[in-house]
Amino acid sequence: MSAHSDVLLAAADSALRTLFSPARATRAMPAAESAPSALAEADRREAGALMRVNHVGEVCAQALYTAQAAVTRDPNLRAHFAEAAREETDHLAWTQQRLDALGARPSLLNPIWYAGAFGLGLVAGRLGDRWSLGFVAETEKQVEAHLDGHLDRLPAGDTASRAVIEQMKVDEARHAAQAWSAGARELPRPVKGLMRLASRVMTTVAHRI
Repeated sequence: MSAHSDVLLAAADSALRTLFSPARATRAMPAAESAPSALAEADRREAGALMRVNHVGEVCAQALYTAQAAVTRDPNLRAHFAEAAREETDHLAWTQQRLDALGARPSLLNPIWYAGAFGLGLVAGRLGDRWSLGFVAETEKQVEAHLDGHLDRLPAGDTASRAVIEQMKVDEARHAAQAWSAGARELPRPVKGLMRLASRVMTTVAHRI
C-alpha cells in the first residue's frame, strides 16, 4: 500500500472515529475548584448549549489537524499535527462528558462542520507549511477569545464545565505558541476577518442545532 493510500485511510478513520465513536481522553477531566451547584432549568440549557458549541469546535479541530497532517510533506510537522489532534481528543471527550451530564446533545450538523473544517485544513495545507501553521496560530487565538466569552456566559454554578474550559484555554494557547515556534506566518487581515465571520456563523447555529 502506498504512503498516499495510508494517509487517506488515516483521514477516513479519523473522521469516522470523531463523528461516530465515543472519544477517549488520555487525561482525566479537569477537576472543579468547588463542587457544582444545582442549576435552574434555564441555566442548564444555556450551559448545555455553550458546551455543544465547544464540542463542535473540537470536532472541527480534529478535522483541521487531520487534513493538515495529510497534506504536509514534512514528517516532523505531520507528527506535530497528529500530536495536537490527540490532545484535542481530550477536549472532545471532556465536552461530550459535560453534554451528557447536562442532558444536552451534540450538534446535529457535526458531519457538516467536520467536512467544512477538513476542507479548510486541506486548503491551508496546500498553501505551504508556514501558512498552514499560521492558520493554526490564528485559529487557536480566536478559539481562546471564544472560550473567554463562554467563561463569562457560563452559569456560575456549573463549575465542572468551567474547569474544562479553563484547561482547554491553556492547551489552545500552547498550540498557538508551538505553531509560532515552528515558523507560522501571520495571516493577512482579510483572512482573519473571514475566519471570525465563519466562526460566528458556526457558533450561532451550533448553539441551537
